[in-house]
Amino acid sequence: MDDETAKDNRPPHSGDGEPYAESVDRTSGKGQSEGVPAAGLPDESSYSPTGGPGVLHWQEGTITRPGLDDRGGVFFAAIEMTRMPMILTDPNRPDNPIAFANRAFLDLTGYAEDEVVGRNCRFLQGAQTNPDTVSELRDAVLAKRAISTEILNYKRDGTPFWNAVFVGPVFDRGGKLLYFFASQLDVTRRRSSEQAFRQAQKMEAIGQLTAGLAHDFNNLLQVVEGNLEIVADDPLTDRQRRALDTAMRSVERGSRLTRQLLAFARRTRLEPKPINLNALFIEFGDMLSSTLGSSVELVLNLKQRLPACLVDPTHLEMALLNVLINARDALGPKGGVVTASTELVRLDADTEAHELPPGEYIALSVRDEGPGMPPRVLERATEPFFTTKEVGKGTGLGLAMVQGFVQQSRGRLELDSTPGRGTTVRMLFPTTAQAEALAAESRSPASTGRALQDDPRGMAETILVVEDSDDVLDLARNHLSNLGYTVLTARSGEEALAAYEAAGGHVDILFTDIAMPGGINGLVLAQRLRERQPGLPVLLTTGYNDELVTDGPGAPGMDVLGKPYRRSELADRVRAALNQAAARHARGETVEAPRRQPRQPNPAAEG
Repeated sequence: MDDETAKDNRPPHSGDGEPYAESVDRTSGKGQSEGVPAAGLPDESSYSPTGGPGVLHWQEGTITRPGLDDRGGVFFAAIEMTRMPMILTDPNRPDNPIAFANRAFLDLTGYAEDEVVGRNCRFLQGAQTNPDTVSELRDAVLAKRAISTEILNYKRDGTPFWNAVFVGPVFDRGGKLLYFFASQLDVTRRRSSEQAFRQAQKMEAIGQLTAGLAHDFNNLLQVVEGNLEIVADDPLTDRQRRALDTAMRSVERGSRLTRQLLAFARRTRLEPKPINLNALFIEFGDMLSSTLGSSVELVLNLKQRLPACLVDPTHLEMALLNVLINARDALGPKGGVVTASTELVRLDADTEAHELPPGEYIALSVRDEGPGMPPRVLERATEPFFTTKEVGKGTGLGLAMVQGFVQQSRGRLELDSTPGRGTTVRMLFPTTAQAEALAAESRSPASTGRALQDDPRGMAETILVVEDSDDVLDLARNHLSNLGYTVLTARSGEEALAAYEAAGGHVDILFTDIAMPGGINGLVLAQRLRERQPGLPVLLTTGYNDELVTDGPGAPGMDVLGKPYRRSELADRVRAALNQAAARHARGETVEAPRRQPRQPNPAAEG
């Protein structure tokens, strides 16, 4: 039946734009006139596969009225017009072929009508379709019963999609099976989200387990390595020395293994690579814009022909996102403009303000047009747990982690903010050539001198050592006592507070593990002691990687030493912390304790 025949035989309509279903006369192959249901939209807005107004969508004439009352036509019109993909199959013909497919089904699968009608639905199946689900559907059809399930189908172009299918039989009043009706729904996005959520939960659980194992293993390595260093102080035969060296190499291999475990658990050290910052912006520009939202315009001002800088790309992306999110939040709900720029900076030997060796650096800047920060806020902007955001809106770790990352990358973080004029965050990273030169210089014996006291030995300063592992605690106490320090020990935060009070409310430095049992971990302990003794230098240690403040402290007088550490590393870091505290005291500087109670860190994530 052609479009004109359908149009000529169609009864008149009111022209109100509503879908219609009518009986259209068609001459059969035997020369007899028969009524076939037609569905469509009236006048020029109607739809048909061939473009005619309101013609029969299923053109084979296999769907007829016998066995259905007058509501049958309305039913066909409804399924033709709905946005839900639907089909009818004819179980009275060999192989139960598709007799009708609505427009939504064709749009979903990408097939044309003549590629669908007359075929069994199995053409939608593919290599990854679950055969058990196919068997369940087959059994339901054979038993003439309804079934609801989800099956992986394939579109015409080979794209897989998850199809939520409901299949039900259609009987006439006499109980004869006429058709099978099947509604479909593409649930690929929901299935993907569910799978991603399950995967995230699994990886979180595995990550916590892995990080916990690495933490405990690092404590064991700490004890082994520390005692091997003690043995190395005694006179040894050549055979004993070789055995000791083998044991020390094994400890180092164990330490590398824990670093790999921590990397899997997203508690990893940096892996710097030569990176073109302009290329990074171009590659992730869309993602960065979507992060800022539709109310914020991201303007890029990228200097051309920049040399590469040596930086960890993953951590750089995280740092950049942190800074951009801060800029977005500063603009508020009305939005505004955020400008990101890159440039080559050359520092000479007279540029002492940068506290960086002379050479070439790449500057990455992010500027917002927000309200800016007053000096008292700007001074504390990089302190861990300091935030001006509402409770629950921020952890106060964003800029602290950015600064730690930048400093660990041999760079510098600079903040420039004026109330009413916005804020600029500037990150300086050494070029690849500069970074290699700095690394070579740091390996030179001439670069190991200290400004205040080169000897790492103590001068009877009092150190409060807090560690929940008895073996690690005894080892640290012996190391520090042998260096000439007065050592107080505690196995928990509560014991440490009591020991501090017993010592007259004053110690020269706190050396504490981050993760400890009870309600007071190392971070909380450091905060409480600094409230009582402003300026107290703090050296944190952790069996995880030093992820909170990394190698660069996020606040003056606070540093992190990862386990396992060598005796010389402990001596150097303690002496450096004491020297820095003495230098700040000489300049008349003090370190305030955080005014905001920090969240209780998750030991599996931060200790």
